[in-house]
Amino acid sequence: MPELPEVETVRRGLAPAMEGRRIVGVEARRPDLRFPFPERFAERLTGRTIAALGRRAKYLLADLDDGETLVMHLGMSGSFRVETATDAAAPGAFHHPRSKAATHDHVAFRLEGGATVTYNDPRRFGFMALIPRAGLEAHPLFRHVGLEPLGNALDGARLKALFGAKKTSLKAALLDQRLIAGLGNIYVCEALHRAGLSPLRAAGSLTEAEAERLAGDIRVVLEEAIASGGSTLRDFSHADGALGYFQHSFRVYDREDEPCPTPGCGGVVERVVQTGRSTFFCARCQR
Repeated sequence: MPELPEVETVRRGLAPAMEGRRIVGVEARRPDLRFPFPERFAERLTGRTIAALGRRAKYLLADLDDGETLVMHLGMSGSFRVETATDAAAPGAFHHPRSKAATHDHVAFRLEGGATVTYNDPRRFGFMALIPRAGLEAHPLFRHVGLEPLGNALDGARLKALFGAKKTSLKAALLDQRLIAGLGNIYVCEALHRAGLSPLRAAGSLTEAEAERLAGDIRVVLEEAIASGGSTLRDFSHADGALGYFQHSFRVYDREDEPCPTPGCGGVVERVVQTGRSTFFCARCQR
């Protein structure tokens, strides 16, 4: 699954082509993706103007001028391609290039001005939904989605309050989408290493100073990843077709048995499995 920075890079790549544009035609080339398309999907979108293109957790949100929101999730292999009369680009940053096979082009949005935005998804684990904007946060997709980790909403006090006296591991708590939205395995490993905190310790054991440090490092790691185009792991790719380079600056993720990059540490990156996911950390400098 894409992590928050991957989805945000896709959003930023699509926004110039979609925001403020009227949808002049929609072609859904199959009745479903992971779930069936909404009733009268193409009809409800045709003629609508995209007022804004946002993001909530790992969902792309296209706010329409009639009060509905087109919700889009990339699933495991979904990507968008923007085509004009003179150019074509695929927003996002992913390790393995996204599919360009036309057989996996499932939805095409024709926009005022001549651009076409096509959704391609070989595995069809992505989906699209139409939800009234006023009821978005109460919708089952979003009702239990946690705090956004970017911006000022997440600080040490809020993080400590979210964790409370939880005895679950710090890593598991950070991956709990009901607490913090959009964090995934890669960036949790990276943020914990920067903060010098062991992924194995109890989430509720953080001091106020440690929680404040961790909140700041979460934001820094995500912002750096967004600025450099996402992690580029697996299949996800930028809207403009460019590959990011943040994967080359990973401190611990996928660096088992390599020297810890913390100056003066002298430790080695270890790998353990937590709740079915690989965790990379340095036992010497992550306490």
